[in-house]
Amino acid sequence: MTQLILQNVTKRFHQAYAVDHVDLSVPDGKLVCFLGPSGCGKTTLMRIIAGLETPTSGTLTFAGRDLTRVPANQRDFGMVFQSLALFPHMTVAQNIAYPLRLRKTDKAAQARRVAELLELIQLPHMADRLVTQLSGGQRQRVAIARAIASSPRLLLLDEPLSALDAKLREAMQVEIRLLQQRLGITTIMVTHDQREAMTMADEIVVMEKGRIQQVGRPLDIYRDPVNEFVADFIGLGNILPVACDGDDAIVLPGGQRLAIRRAPDAPRATDGVRLLIRPEDVCVRPGQPASAPNTLAGTITFVRDVGASIEATIDCRGFTLTAATTPRETPDLHVGMPVLAELPAHACKLIAARGA
Repeated sequence: MTQLILQNVTKRFHQAYAVDHVDLSVPDGKLVCFLGPSGCGKTTLMRIIAGLETPTSGTLTFAGRDLTRVPANQRDFGMVFQSLALFPHMTVAQNIAYPLRLRKTDKAAQARRVAELLELIQLPHMADRLVTQLSGGQRQRVAIARAIASSPRLLLLDEPLSALDAKLREAMQVEIRLLQQRLGITTIMVTHDQREAMTMADEIVVMEKGRIQQVGRPLDIYRDPVNEFVADFIGLGNILPVACDGDDAIVLPGGQRLAIRRAPDAPRATDGVRLLIRPEDVCVRPGQPASAPNTLAGTITFVRDVGASIEATIDCRGFTLTAATTPRETPDLHVGMPVLAELPAHACKLIAARGA
């Protein structure tokens, strides 16, 4: 069931489009990430959903009700801002109870709800502490508890983890995702962090210049991006300009010919076409010269060893490839080493170039 529907939503500031004719449906009970670079319109789109910005045109409905002109305080949505906006002079319990006080909920009901939420975020022993006495992760949990205290129908998270260090950020990604799944609350989260979106989302909405480029499950977007922007933004990839040679082959920048399995929706133009192959799909092994199909000869120019995985940059005479492997598969990769790089036909995807 779809709860939130945006139809032809546009937001202009003077003559510039911050959000450009967006159509989007958000499924009930799912966590959806708005993902894109700074200035792509993702935060403006969330502010329109929250009621903090009024769209220039278009409509927004939630559970069948038109909310396009409904004020933010009448939408029954919870929101966590990047700054968290907790009250430093209040205790943890008082911060969580604040939206209940605004609704004039009786004190006994407030106490029950606060106790329930403190258990949910695993901070029952910190009810009487000031929020200034908490760690970054604990403050984050309190902000989420306050946002859901009044049982909102939609939870909006605006880059809530951006101020945390890398280790805590990864831990909080898991915590927020588990909490969202436990509550079953429809959630929209804004982030510029591809890994964060891939880790947390049921669906990702990739945005560029105010427009939605692609909507889909994380793995679908990673494996089947619709164009060069999405392929490049969503993760590390080899993206090469190529020329099509019939329906089942391409010519690489170095003149090498590769067999491919062309998807029905793959671009067929003679220019404006790119080859995408993810590093983990490039099979690298020692050896020279290349003779097997879809195998290129090259020389390793850089090796990045991060323990569980190895990334190797390979000069293939006319272009470079990145291959991702493991120490077990290829234990002795080093700079200057001649190698063979196999690009399996099933892993070669043709996509539209930027602006094509």
